[in-house]
Amino acid sequence: MRRQARPVIGPPIGSTPGGWRETRGYPREFPADLLREASHRLATISLVGAALWVLGPALARVAEAAVGNQRWRSPEPTDPVAIVSILGSLALYVFARRSKRDPRFILDLGLTYMVLVSAAVALLPHLGDLPAGWESTPAISWVGAIVLMFAGIIPSTPRKTLVAGLIAASMNPIAMLITRGRTWHGPKLDALLMHYPDYLLVGVSVVISLVVTRLGQQVARAREMGSYQLGDLLGRGGMGEVYKATHRMLARPAAIKLIRPEMIAALGGESAQLATRRFRREAEAAANLRSPHTVELYDFGVTEDETLYFVMELLEGLDLESLVRRYGPVPAARVIHILRQACDSLEEAHAAGLVHRDIKPANLHLGKLGLRYDFVKVLDFGLVKSVAGKGMEDTLGTAAGLTPGTPAYMAPEMAMGDAVDGRADIYALGCVGYYLLTGQPVFNADNALQMMAKHLREVPAPPSRRTDLPVPPELDRLMLACLAKAPEDRPQTAGDVNRALAAIDGAPWTQEQAREWWSYDPLPSPAGSGQLPPRAL
Repeated sequence: MRRQARPVIGPPIGSTPGGWRETRGYPREFPADLLREASHRLATISLVGAALWVLGPALARVAEAAVGNQRWRSPEPTDPVAIVSILGSLALYVFARRSKRDPRFILDLGLTYMVLVSAAVALLPHLGDLPAGWESTPAISWVGAIVLMFAGIIPSTPRKTLVAGLIAASMNPIAMLITRGRTWHGPKLDALLMHYPDYLLVGVSVVISLVVTRLGQQVARAREMGSYQLGDLLGRGGMGEVYKATHRMLARPAAIKLIRPEMIAALGGESAQLATRRFRREAEAAANLRSPHTVELYDFGVTEDETLYFVMELLEGLDLESLVRRYGPVPAARVIHILRQACDSLEEAHAAGLVHRDIKPANLHLGKLGLRYDFVKVLDFGLVKSVAGKGMEDTLGTAAGLTPGTPAYMAPEMAMGDAVDGRADIYALGCVGYYLLTGQPVFNADNALQMMAKHLREVPAPPSRRTDLPVPPELDRLMLACLAKAPEDRPQTAGDVNRALAAIDGAPWTQEQAREWWSYDPLPSPAGSGQLPPRAL
């Protein structure tokens, strides 16, 4: 029995059970990508720190030489501190940039770095000659500035910021007591009290840390889509963004496509509500497609701020546009293998009365599924339209004032604004096959209008004339048939195309060949696959 899809409206933003529990000292909701960015900032800070430890002593020597002090030529007592600080800063830079460790561990290491830098800075004045009476003047030191800088740039919990800040601020009195114990005549408590401004700045740093943490939590809560938590940005396009996401309970990776709220808000009033209802209808239609070659829709909904979202499976591999751009034209046997799988997806959609309307290489994903290689998934049914009858409402994309489809793969009837059916997708699939075989689009043009005009008027050259790879005559003729200007002159169904592809003579593309290709290619990985690239949005 066919499982019925239903819209799932996410809970109010911020209502996720579990409150503000922490994981390893960081709020569970603090976005992982923001933590990674912070670890990269830490690397930059450490590199700047290394540069300052080189420039500071060097400029001090130049200044001493300028006033006639020749002692700058001999090694200074502070030189070992500077050398150790330079090496430590460079080591942290390399580790933060290249390590695969959890960003939270790197940020904790950054707090340790802050304490060590504070200790080095505190030692410098006590290792040289100091003017008389300097001990009696409380003032903010460089240590206090360092504590404030780290609180504002490196996110951490207020508790960790407080502990690390207190230790760092104590470096000045500790350095004073250690290096000048014999000449210090006052009570040891005075050494602590004279640095009270630094301790006040520690309190300010805790407040800053609290603000930064709450901002991160607000970002995380704003990214909550139903039962899914958003992660890395995978792509951005005209209709929205695609993020990697994880289900809270199942820990299942997914991809979430967001439709920007301003696109809906621009419609205003009843039109915005109508667009939301269309979104639900189209999502339900796509969710009922069961072909294994159609990207699976897990969930969809609308957040409180009117953001529309699709939750889809996260794929491993690359889209066909990336395949051709990186590796050039595709052998005919592999093209047949790819197109037949796309036909399987489109045949089911057309049988259900749905037209994709944006078939293009960027919307066909090639990868691995289980033990099967070169497995095709048709992406982005966001522009799907029902052709169940006249008077059917436009899709969300059309309602928002967008021209559906992509000019280089657009059927003539779509370019003219006429009614379309599944044969428009067959035309686009012919364009995709042509691109795979030749590494070039069917037509080249300087702009979208010229491209659509060529699709309306010009007759394409056979693919075999535009590639050095062998193309079977039957495949040549089939691609040209799919590219017929009139819909009635094309194959009438995706099933017809599938059967015609299967009947072409020649050695088929085997799983052994596909496995060998993917084992050689280093690209595929869920994090770097580029699933749903910006052009597919």
